[in-house]
Amino acid sequence: MNADGWLADTRTSYDTVAVSYADQVRDALAREPYLRAALALFADLVHAAGGGPVADVGCGPGHVTAHLQKLGIDAFGIDLSAAMIDVARRDHPDLRFEVGSMTDLDLTDASVAGLLAFWSLIHVPDNAVPTTFEHFRRVLRPGGPLLLGFHVGDESRLKTQGYGGHPMKVYVHRRQPDQVAAWLRDAGFTVEAHLLLDPDEGAPGAVLFARRQS
Repeated sequence: MNADGWLADTRTSYDTVAVSYADQVRDALAREPYLRAALALFADLVHAAGGGPVADVGCGPGHVTAHLQKLGIDAFGIDLSAAMIDVARRDHPDLRFEVGSMTDLDLTDASVAGLLAFWSLIHVPDNAVPTTFEHFRRVLRPGGPLLLGFHVGDESRLKTQGYGGHPMKVYVHRRQPDQVAAWLRDAGFTVEAHLLLDPDEGAPGAVLFARRQS
């Protein structure tokens, strides 16, 4: 699975499901009190660090970007899928959204006050995660907070259908928080906290807070 291959498959898959995906997740945060609490804490950390622009990387249809904006954060979204960005701009015309890849972020060094990647790392293969985290560190200001959300587990599976029955071709990678934390430390982050979500369910999740070292 070469880099161009998985990126192209991910882009095409989410272009295909963009509208259906947006319809499915539009009100998802209303049913997720722990995720709302994590986002509120992240917003507080951004404010405490002096505020400034915050990148929602892998923003999809922009529902989390918009939630951060309501929390007083100057948030903007980046996504690999042009169709997702079209939906985000349609649903949230007052916010900024751009097409881009987390594996090669087109942002100036130390230009963002915080960075969020909420369940958008799940399609990035293990060998591309360290480079992705290096980009996250590069674009964050020293001391800037990072919030990650991801599926917890030890396996990867190929997803061939989703979000309204549309065809997809993406690998979904489940990872242990300790592994994600180790990658972050190697990239120059201090890991501050993580929260395990739905540990008694078949598909738990995690949110992890880290901060760029000076």
